[in-house]
Amino acid sequence: MKLSHRITNITGGGSDGWDVFYRARRMIADGIPVTELTIGEHDIRTHPDILRAMDQAAVGGHTGYATIPGTPQLRESVAARIEARTGVPTTSENILITPGGQAALFAAYIAVCDPGDTALFIDPFYVTYPGTIRGAGAVPKAIATSPETAFQPTKAALDAAAAGAKSLLVNTPNNPTGVVYSAETLQTIADVCIAHDLWLISDEVYDTQVWEGRHISPRSLPGMAERTLVVGSMSKSHAMTGSRIGWVCGPKEVISEMINLSTHTNYGVAGFVQDAAHFALGQGDAVEETVAAPFRRRRDLTMQALAGQNVVRAVPAQGAMYVMLDIRATGMDGEGFANALLDAEQIAVMPGESFGQAAAGHVRVAMTIADDKYLDALSRLLAFASALAAE
Repeated sequence: MKLSHRITNITGGGSDGWDVFYRARRMIADGIPVTELTIGEHDIRTHPDILRAMDQAAVGGHTGYATIPGTPQLRESVAARIEARTGVPTTSENILITPGGQAALFAAYIAVCDPGDTALFIDPFYVTYPGTIRGAGAVPKAIATSPETAFQPTKAALDAAAAGAKSLLVNTPNNPTGVVYSAETLQTIADVCIAHDLWLISDEVYDTQVWEGRHISPRSLPGMAERTLVVGSMSKSHAMTGSRIGWVCGPKEVISEMINLSTHTNYGVAGFVQDAAHFALGQGDAVEETVAAPFRRRRDLTMQALAGQNVVRAVPAQGAMYVMLDIRATGMDGEGFANALLDAEQIAVMPGESFGQAAAGHVRVAMTIADDKYLDALSRLLAFASALAAE
């Protein structure tokens, strides 16, 4: 008996990029205190008002099968939010509610890629991207960026990869780099998608975490609404990571077909969770700004700390809850540095290589612990890097 190639090949037969994270968790299980700066998990929990709304919905009886594409109220709330922020006319028919952004991403690939189709994505990338593409039966193909261009893709690189491809995945604000794509970069992406007839999948789960510049949804660019699927989520904007509530926004004829996928996979999202998400969106921008505020503050603290030394440099930290640090002056690659830091200082960060080879020689730091503990860990990281560079 053999398992399918699709399931056994999700990680491509290699590491899933989380080796340092797993090692840190084993150390914690063995009683060794570790400062974790690895994953994008808020250090605040879901707001009690949102939890009360969820509880009231559950106690009130919204525990049966929910409407599969999402409750009308939540679909309308998501549509209104997107239209208000992008200017693109959006209705509930453009929205499919999913169990989190990851499920939305997988559904998007099932919708636009057949087995064997080439699916492009940008390197560095969030670690699940290639596996999601393989899981949908498509063939992942990375487009490399570089620190010298602030990890923004160039027209030459996009054009060189696009011939014969079916889709392109972009993520801005970006995880892992913290870069916000410029208007020029996004117009280039749109031009390439139109010229090569590509579907664009736009992961916008960090759209509320912008520290410099502004977030532009590529769906808002001329000629792009009909070829773009936007992945969104309540996880980062409202600290609802465990609630698993997200969406796909796209052309209504595509969403109509994707409803069939939901019927045959997850059969909808719990109604009481959807009611809580609807309540949360109804609280307006102030809630989202409150959730984002600690990361904005820690980003500024990071820049101040980095200004006092010349060994570690930051990739432009324009958005998201991470900062990508260039540690090449230590003479180590990202994986070697992350493992050595974990051994010497019991501080866990993610190697840049976990997110592709374009970020080799970097580490990603999640700004997800209290300010005082974060500054202590960052100062120890910088001192450790300086000692390595001096050797």
